[in-house]
Amino acid sequence: MSHLGKSHFSFTLTIYKLQITMQLPLRGLYAITDNNLIPNKRFIYAVEQAIVGGAKIIQYRDNNNDRELRKNQAKALYRLCKKYKIPLIINDDVKLAQRIGANGVHIGKNDAELSTARAMLGDDAIIGVSCYNQLSLAQQAVDAGATYVAFGSFFSSSTKPQAVSCSVDVLRQARQTLNCPLVAIGGITPDNGAELIKAGADCLAVIHGLFGQADITAAAQRFAQLF
Repeated sequence: MSHLGKSHFSFTLTIYKLQITMQLPLRGLYAITDNNLIPNKRFIYAVEQAIVGGAKIIQYRDNNNDRELRKNQAKALYRLCKKYKIPLIINDDVKLAQRIGANGVHIGKNDAELSTARAMLGDDAIIGVSCYNQLSLAQQAVDAGATYVAFGSFFSSSTKPQAVSCSVDVLRQARQTLNCPLVAIGGITPDNGAELIKAGADCLAVIHGLFGQADITAAAQRFAQLF
């Protein structure tokens, strides 16, 4: 790529990230991919069906050890999300997020430090932090510059059956004390999601309830209608 071509790409990428940033606060269906639920050959098609149905944020979550596959899928997702003007978040992998130009990263207790992620991805990056059922952890994350914090699991989850349980009361308290988008995760369905939105959730993060369904678009629409 020529110097002029690289400059144009960098400028275009910056404009896209600024457009996404200006769409904050985040709100709506937060779709999280799962390689156990989505066959590789249908990966992009399945995610696009979720977006068509109303998903407002996509998180690439794949524990596959095939680095080349992960990179290629993440790049393809980046192009798809750019097409629909919605943010792409990479789970855990800050280096991958940086490499493909993703809009941000989601980190948990065993992942990179928030300060490291911010330094690598820049001030405009969306950085989410898993806070499980701990308000104190959420406050620390917000004070450290997190864009959003996530709580859960609120209900029994087939994706993470051993996940820490979180009560709806924690979400209510978080809404009263934290000035940032709140993401709820864990066993969420169109039937129980409304309770979480009422308690203060800005986003419902869904894996199996979306990509584990026969009609992904219809499932996404049912979640989207809750907002």
